[in-house]
Amino acid sequence: MSSTIAPATSKLALLGGTPVGKISYPKFPVFTDRAIERTAEMLRAGKTFGVGRKHVPEIGEAEEVISQYHGGRHVLATSSGHAALQSALAGLEICCGDEVITTPYTWGASISCILHQNAIPVFVDVERDTGLIDPELIEAAITPRTRAILAVHLFGQPAKLKRLRAIADKHKLMLIEDGSQAHGAEIDGQKVGTVGDAAGFSCMGGKLLATTESGYMVTPHESVYWKGAMIGQHMGRATDGGMPAELKPYCDSLVYTYRVAPFNAVLLTEQFKKIDAELASRRRHVDLLRAHLVDGKFLKLPNYGAGVKPSFHLLSFTLDSAAAGITRDTFSAALKAEGFNTIGYVPSPISDWPRLHWQDYAGPRVSWLSTLEAAGVDYRHLPLPNTRWRVDNALETGFDMVEPNEPMVERIAEIILKVEANIDELRDLERRDGPSAPAVRG
Repeated sequence: MSSTIAPATSKLALLGGTPVGKISYPKFPVFTDRAIERTAEMLRAGKTFGVGRKHVPEIGEAEEVISQYHGGRHVLATSSGHAALQSALAGLEICCGDEVITTPYTWGASISCILHQNAIPVFVDVERDTGLIDPELIEAAITPRTRAILAVHLFGQPAKLKRLRAIADKHKLMLIEDGSQAHGAEIDGQKVGTVGDAAGFSCMGGKLLATTESGYMVTPHESVYWKGAMIGQHMGRATDGGMPAELKPYCDSLVYTYRVAPFNAVLLTEQFKKIDAELASRRRHVDLLRAHLVDGKFLKLPNYGAGVKPSFHLLSFTLDSAAAGITRDTFSAALKAEGFNTIGYVPSPISDWPRLHWQDYAGPRVSWLSTLEAAGVDYRHLPLPNTRWRVDNALETGFDMVEPNEPMVERIAEIILKVEANIDELRDLERRDGPSAPAVRG
């Protein structure tokens, strides 16, 4: 099958030609009239904070809706995705030098939740095509101190949950899912968040399921719910009833403040009513873009196997720099000049970040460095070849195509194919002037 879009050979905008045109998206997030009215009612009534389900029924309503979406799991609504992930770790009693195997290719909150529990991130490399944690590298990283695997469903792509679950069960480890960018993504018929021992989701305003700033934890274990609530909810939600008697002596106000705001609980409820339709729209538009790019040479979308249904929070491309003969950043600069903005979402492997290097750190004091030093961890110079390749070759872009917008998808394809058709001119430019400035998240 060939693309219906002929690659333009007109002069690149980066070199003084006429741009194809700016890529624009529908307004996002979108809140229904009902959601807006309900939140206004909360503010008029002065319901601005919530201790728990009994105190604010809207919190219980939201948690019931989320539970139904995630197969009946226990749900703890929180103030952010980071709060949800730390609540998951605390609920599983992972802390104090425990090792958690995870990915170095993600947003920092996937790792800081581990550090804030005084636990030790252990980094393994990712799959080159998707940037997701490579299950086949995990078993070699297991030590007697390993307690859990934390898998990130990055960009809305579901990690290989069946394989991860098998590894966790074989070695008696906990499996934690970071679904912050992947609400509704599926693999082998299972939604993300329904396989791990706990999962955390972000629902800030830029995520697939957007409120203002909130999140939620899901778990199949009631005990994990209660222990997770104890670290960040007012008095551990004990007033809701049902807290195990053995936990009550330890329930106090020595907590993080991770409560969900009641108006965000209302938004959680209302946003879930339309998320499946929005995800279907995202998937349709990606399928259309993939069809238009079938004859593309250098910039590729990942190839997903049967049974994989990403939710496409971001689109992640990889550039075959060797075949293109230019760097990722020069290619990105050419796309931007035509009207299509892309970035490298992960600027470097997290293991390279100075605030993890207790050996030579000279910045402001950081709480977790003493834990890493006591464990003798040295993250400097980890090889991580696939992570480093993606840092140099991946390009991401937002993809909030939640309403019909086929002409804009065609324009994206037209821009990509135009840049590829003029690759010789970009090679000449780079030989003459050097690579363009990095296209990293600013």
